[in-house]
Amino acid sequence: MANSYFQFKQFRVEQDRCAMKVCTDSCLFGAYVDVETANSILDIGTGTGLLALMVAQRSSAKITAVELDFAAAEQATENFKASPWADRLTLYKGSLQDFERINKESYDIILSNPPFYQASQKSPDSGRNRAMHSTDLPFPDLLRFCQKFLKATGSLYLLLPPYEAQLIKNAAPTYQLFLRQELPVFTSETGKQIRSILHFQPQPIVSPEASSPIYIRTKNNQYTEAFQQLLQPYYLHI
Repeated sequence: MANSYFQFKQFRVEQDRCAMKVCTDSCLFGAYVDVETANSILDIGTGTGLLALMVAQRSSAKITAVELDFAAAEQATENFKASPWADRLTLYKGSLQDFERINKESYDIILSNPPFYQASQKSPDSGRNRAMHSTDLPFPDLLRFCQKFLKATGSLYLLLPPYEAQLIKNAAPTYQLFLRQELPVFTSETGKQIRSILHFQPQPIVSPEASSPIYIRTKNNQYTEAFQQLLQPYYLHI
């Protein structure tokens, strides 16, 4: 059973009411996103609030998070209030589609670890279904929103499994979003690819930047040097 909280160096994420707990690939994603110069950041599908908190630690930006699931939204709000950056963190409880109707802002950075299963068997746990399946947030809705509210000089970052990442890459140019970089994420130096971190921007790209894969663990099951460098500001024992 997962712990009821995850303790980082500068903040704690309570997670007992959230279907999706803190996981390694999400932590890697939050540490990788380039937010140092951003003034406005949007986290779509914040869950526990993990990504919003991670980017708050590394920026001075105003951060808005959107979460549909009521229990997760309540917990994320509490995690925000308990953090050192409570004055810069705001949560909208509701769907992205509803948020789109009221939103007046544009963003330097939009990031999301979106629900990705398109048509797989669902769990009896409705909260986990919402967190894992794209029924409530179809990829076209996500991309349309980003096309509308991402600044012309902004960046969109997504964390997805390889198959779903390819679907997004195929669809994104239709919404004037162009792949700048893709970072393949592997479980270990001998393991399989589990995720891709995708970086899009609204300006056309001649060719995406080459990016070496990142491996979470070595052959000896220790964190790799690259992983440690990214997570050192966050993980207690690195």
